[in-house]
Order: sequence, then C-alpha cells, then structure tokens
Amino acid sequence: MFKQLILTAALAAASTAAFAEPVTYKIDPSHTNVIAQWNHFGFSNPSAHFGQAEGTLVYDADNVAASSVQVTLPLTGLDSFSAKFDEHLRSADFFEVAEFPVATFESTQVEAVGEGKLKVTGNLTIKDITKPVVLDVTLNKVGVHMNKQPAIGFDATTTVKRSDFDLGMAAPMVSDEVEIRITTEASVPKDT
Repeated sequence: MFKQLILTAALAAASTAAFAEPVTYKIDPSHTNVIAQWNHFGFSNPSAHFGQAEGTLVYDADNVAASSVQVTLPLTGLDSFSAKFDEHLRSADFFEVAEFPVATFESTQVEAVGEGKLKVTGNLTIKDITKPVVLDVTLNKVGVHMNKQPAIGFDATTTVKRSDFDLGMAAPMVSDEVEIRITTEASVPKDT
C-alpha cells in the first residue's frame, strides 16, 4: 500500500510538471544590452548600445512553441559612446528619433533547436518599417533570482541590413549588414 501511495504521488507530481503553465517575465533594463556593430570603411568596427529596453518574455519550457517575446527599445537610450555621433544617429540621416522614438520587436514563432537553443522569428519595426528577423537564442538560466523572484536569462544574435529600414547612409562603404548581440535578464514581477 505504501509503495502504491508513493507511485501515485510521483505520477501526480510528474503530470503536474508536464503541464506547467507558461511563465511571463518582465525584462530588466538594467541587465539587458542590445549592441549593434558594423564595419566603418574597412578601418574599424564601431558599436552602439540601445539601452532601456522594455518588454515581456513568455516562456513555456514544456511547449517552447507557446513562448513569445515583445520588446520596445526607446531610441533616446541610443549610445554610440560619442555624443557627437549619437546626435548624428538620432538625426534624419538615420533613426529620425524625433519622429520615430522607438524600435520594437515582436515574435511570431519560437522553435527549440537543441538543448538550451532556440530560434525566435519575429517582426522588427524601425521608422515604421517592419521586416522579419530571426534571432539565434541561447537560454542561459532559468531559476530564482537573489530577489527571490523567478527569473530567466538569454543571449541572442542576429544580422540585419540597415537599408531595409531606411538607415543605409554611406552603404556599402559603411557595412549595410549590422550584427546585433543581445543579452537579457527578466523576472516575474512581484505582486503589488
């Protein structure tokens, strides 16, 4: 009888784990970096940081296809590590931040492609131009953060063409292709 009780409890626990609910996390802008890097006339490979990312990640470990991500990048947080170049990037030559203050990404498909590896397809919108983008994603960790809240962390990479978003000034001398590297932490918000 005792063995049967243990077996029943184990099966109940396993069935609960197998049907775990998706978890919704809020992106932590303090621990999220979106870095763009390009080639400048063959001489250097400068980069820019898009800060203050906002958004949500929904992660379903049992059904990865049910996962999703939605991110907003305020372009006022753009930092090329040069105040003069920041002004140029925010101007009408590039991002036109006064008219188009944010960039957004919204996933349309999430696929598992190996242990801790995902392929996230979605729509990137810059200057009201929307193009499909595929992110190669590595799941860094799922667990409980030191603030005692469930948390998740990812790294991701992709390459986009500046000209697809009307940002192609000086291409191809300045590379049209821009490498994007992302690292992010997100936590389940505390109940308020």
